[in-house]
Amino acid sequence: MITFVIGGNKSGKSDFAMGLLEREPGLKLFLATGQAKDMSFRKQIARHRDRRDPALPVVEVGWDLPRALLEAKKDHAAVLVDSLDFWLYLCMQEQREADLIQALLDILQGWSGPELILVSCEIGFAPLPGSSEARTFLKRLGRLNQAVAALAHEAYLVVAGLPLALKKAEHGDPKTD
Repeated sequence: MITFVIGGNKSGKSDFAMGLLEREPGLKLFLATGQAKDMSFRKQIARHRDRRDPALPVVEVGWDLPRALLEAKKDHAAVLVDSLDFWLYLCMQEQREADLIQALLDILQGWSGPELILVSCEIGFAPLPGSSEARTFLKRLGRLNQAVAALAHEAYLVVAGLPLALKKAEHGDPKTD
């Protein structure tokens, strides 16, 4: 089953997603996409690390998320990806977003592996930024989030630490039974 968790910055989305992961039985894996390129982000990563179970394996995947998901699928009962917005940014830096997004969506379309929890940032509530690069990123992230939400069995919006179910798996759905 695929669960999509979306929320704004500091909304509690990562903590909520981690709670979902921790409830899953079996071997778990955390796939991190963010790369600490400045001190502020290094501190944020350290805070997230301090809240995680130290026994939880973490793989920093960068832009190669599709390959990492195929590898993780082999040995794990549950996988958490945090986050698609950082992943998209890296894909855009590599100028490979079109093929990498398609590869990810193809994998999600046929997902029959472990419980998969995907986290992304909802930035559509913010004012439209002035720079064309930022607007391009917003548009592409919005499209990616919509595509992932459509493929997910469950989706949650997290605001102020409170999850709101946007989409729940239907009982009897062959994808979730």
